[in-house]
Amino acid sequence: MQENETYNKLDFSIAKLSKQYDGCEFINCNFENVMLSDITFMECTFTDCNLSNVKVNFTAFKDVIFENCKLLGLNFNDSNPFLLNFTFNQCDLTLASFYQLKIKNTLFKKCNLQEVDFTQADLTKSDFDTCDLSRAIFENSNLEKVDFSSSCNFNINPETNNLKKGKFSTENIQGLLHHLDIQIL
Repeated sequence: MQENETYNKLDFSIAKLSKQYDGCEFINCNFENVMLSDITFMECTFTDCNLSNVKVNFTAFKDVIFENCKLLGLNFNDSNPFLLNFTFNQCDLTLASFYQLKIKNTLFKKCNLQEVDFTQADLTKSDFDTCDLSRAIFENSNLEKVDFSSSCNFNINPETNNLKKGKFSTENIQGLLHHLDIQIL
């Protein structure tokens, strides 16, 4: 187990990985296409890292922060759901998947969430702060008390998602009406 270590500019496609990281910082590290299966990250921070196409089968993310990271195509739904908790700030999560995950109170701040799959995810009380949700998929998702008020380009059908007490702005409300195939002038 690695505790309170800082890893700077490491290429984990060639560096050996430990099974558990507790309170560690990863700065400008490369994890692209790496198998992170069965690894536990507890209270870790990833800053300016590339985690694109990483395999996270049974990987535990407990209170993990991602800052300005590339997480393209990452299937978070393969990770360990026990105590799953993370924050994303200025990250690119294009084509990532959160299918059927319970990720209540998750913060997505200034993230690119294009084509992200949130199908059947429980995002209760989450915050999408200034995010681009172009072609993101929300189907049978629990979006109760979710704040979308500063985000753009979403397409959410209120008939197939729970939007109770959700927050939207007058500028982005058209994202709730797209399924009606009407023009808003």
